[in-house]
Amino acid sequence: MIHYQLRCAKDHGFDGWFKDSASFEKQAKRGLIECPECGGTDVERALMAPALAKRDAAPMPVAAPAPPAGPPAASTEKVAAGRLPAQMLAALQRMRAEVEKNCDYVGSEFADEARKIHRGEVEARGIYGETTDEQAESLADEGISVAKIPWVPRADG
Repeated sequence: MIHYQLRCAKDHGFDGWFKDSASFEKQAKRGLIECPECGGTDVERALMAPALAKRDAAPMPVAAPAPPAGPPAASTEKVAAGRLPAQMLAALQRMRAEVEKNCDYVGSEFADEARKIHRGEVEARGIYGETTDEQAESLADEGISVAKIPWVPRADG
């Protein structure tokens, strides 16, 4: 997965995650990327500071949604659907679909698998699963990039 800072024609900034740069280009050209603030589809990459890896760092960042991949609890659905603007919910649902499509689900073994990837013990790839705040903090202390993303209900579910 690749992370881009994006900007719409109205100068609203937001983040986007893509399989690769070609995926971003293809989606942007087709108008599939929406600004979560105004819904505009005229979107381009914004200038970003490069993320410089340490010499022994894994070549790929790792994403870690906090909740499990299965359906969220009913109370989570109500909170997510009730507090988020419809455009934001739709963007998070699309992001969830992309993560599930392009990354390997490793469940509660997330922290261990992220360390193996970081150390080069297994092939570098995008993964997602569950981790505690303490585990995520420990990974960050070790120089392992992780990101928690809101895990909203699936668009089709």
